[in-house]
Amino acid sequence: MDSTVHPLADLVALGSRALAAAGHGDMVWGHLALRDDEGRGVWLKEPGWGLEEIRPERVQLVSWEGDVLVGTGAPHKEYPIHTEIMRARPEVRATVHTHAATVNAFSALDVPLRPISHDAVLFAEHGLPRFTATADLVRSPGLGRALADDLGGARACLMPQHGLVAVGPDVAHAVMTAILLERACAVQLTALAAGGIREFTGHEESVEKASTVWAAQQMEAGWRYWARRAAAVPGV
Repeated sequence: MDSTVHPLADLVALGSRALAAAGHGDMVWGHLALRDDEGRGVWLKEPGWGLEEIRPERVQLVSWEGDVLVGTGAPHKEYPIHTEIMRARPEVRATVHTHAATVNAFSALDVPLRPISHDAVLFAEHGLPRFTATADLVRSPGLGRALADDLGGARACLMPQHGLVAVGPDVAHAVMTAILLERACAVQLTALAAGGIREFTGHEESVEKASTVWAAQQMEAGWRYWARRAAAVPGV
């Protein structure tokens, strides 16, 4: 078993800490994965550590069947979230699963996400689907495939009573998508608590707006901000 630090392990570690800096931490739960460049599986954080604690040596290479090829110990029970989405979506290179509290609160309302902020328009084009197979852990390839089916071609999927999954062609897009979804849910919850939503951007304008405010360079700029925030936190 090779213990050499891989460049993708660095990216998983940085992305994990960026998610923590943005408030997605949940003790030792939640994870980010990157597709292995050689097709061997996914690079995924080692269980038992918080997102903010992840360093390259705490990242494993997990095969498509759940075997740990690089690193030590067992993989996360929910590795099929990442392997099955990446099997279903060849263009997806990065996947995020977190237990963001505001997303759980929002998904419990069973209402659509309205474009009442810049953050929410990112999800206008492909919608924001909901995972329906279970609220339990996604511990089997079958449940992973069901999640991939519900996600479809969207950027993210609600997992009611559990959290969220977000995807992207790289770590920047996947991390930013998760962060923007949590922010969009928080804004809508605030509006609902204040008495309801009376105004929101129409669908066509939302799609057009997203192409401007969340163009690739904007997603990269946001990612670099959170990466700087993550780098400013002392290592554990």
